[in-house]
Amino acid sequence: MPDSPVSRAVLITGCSTGIGRVTAEHFARKGWTTYATARKPETLEELKAAGCRTLALDVCDETSMQEAVAHVEREEGAVGVLVNNAGYSLTAPIEEASDADIRRQFETNVFGLTRMCQLVLPGMRKQGWGRIINLSSVGGKVTFPGMGFYHASKYAVEAISDALRYEVRPFGVKVVIVEPGLIKTAFADTVGHAAPDLDPSSPYAEFHAGVIDRSVGAYEGLMGKLAAAGPEAVASVIERAASSSRPRARYSVTPGAKLTIASHGLLPDAGWDLMMRTQFPQPKAAR
Repeated sequence: MPDSPVSRAVLITGCSTGIGRVTAEHFARKGWTTYATARKPETLEELKAAGCRTLALDVCDETSMQEAVAHVEREEGAVGVLVNNAGYSLTAPIEEASDADIRRQFETNVFGLTRMCQLVLPGMRKQGWGRIINLSSVGGKVTFPGMGFYHASKYAVEAISDALRYEVRPFGVKVVIVEPGLIKTAFADTVGHAAPDLDPSSPYAEFHAGVIDRSVGAYEGLMGKLAAAGPEAVASVIERAASSSRPRARYSVTPGAKLTIASHGLLPDAGWDLMMRTQFPQPKAAR
């Protein structure tokens, strides 16, 4: 990374595992001043040893977000690159999802991401340069059964990013969306953990269990074979977007992501629904 009179310090959310952790390692290895963050900073010791600076940051806590951004600004003058990576996938039928689960999904994936953008933008505008890289997903372009609220959160990330890209361009700030497909990380391990238990008598119980099995199995089955070699593929794209003077508005990562998005664009809604019925179980109506 070339020297520059403006801050190009990188702040990454959600670095305890997966894409966030590998992205922090990647930026540090490339010579960027990298701030790796997580709700539990004790999970970041290996990143500190790899050359990252580490901070506590919970995207569901206003004070935590303010303090992390203020810390970087005191040391660097501004956050140069914000990578909004923190997020998770809620798996639950729309009718059965609790209000608390829905709110937590949006607090993490949407509201926290938005607030981080708001906090870093004054510094970016003042120095006339910045990059905001928001991690969306192939799930921000298509919808799979049983994960409607997760997809809704990623659709929101896409819309917010598109509007923000236009609004901050005059200030020298570029906004980029990264859309990974299946990436072999601990994200797969959390699919079942972020799925609330349903009452066995629920008309969605069998469907819900089937969606979880199908989602977890995808990482090891045919779709898993279409996944990139690992999170390093996403990290490389994120660093390329941060480095480019003219980054693209969005980057799809993995052949599977590109194929899924293209298929969704070509099929009518009825055709997409038919394809989903071949891939996922359906709730069974009482007879």
